[in-house]
Amino acid sequence: MKVFKFEYLDHVAIVVADTEAALRIWRDGFGMAELFSEIVAEGAIRLTHLDLGNTQLQLVEPLMEDHPLATWLKKNGPGLHHICLAVDKVEAARQGACHAGLVSDRTQLHPGTQGKRALFLDKESAGGVQVELTGR
Repeated sequence: MKVFKFEYLDHVAIVVADTEAALRIWRDGFGMAELFSEIVAEGAIRLTHLDLGNTQLQLVEPLMEDHPLATWLKKNGPGLHHICLAVDKVEAARQGACHAGLVSDRTQLHPGTQGKRALFLDKESAGGVQVELTGR
């Protein structure tokens, strides 16, 4: 049973301690074009997107020591954090995912990049892979 329809792979996200240092690797070393950078979540996170051709690489830098991603970074070090699937209507996808047991009914949407909304599915429901959904 299909619970929501995803449109495409929106981005692959890696958590980094320092965006400028990561840009020297990904932008300067690998030659990926920087698309945009913005600070979201009331100043808690810097998101920088690079062009991978058919999707994007998202550099995620926690800017506040008490943010959960800062804790994740201390525990795991920099690296792959999640994949993000684009959906047309994120609230409808949340409802379908909730009905299928992929996310708790208490899971709230959070602000994504460029005015989008997003939510994370329960990692265990995706076989241990952290999956985010984003859309309008």
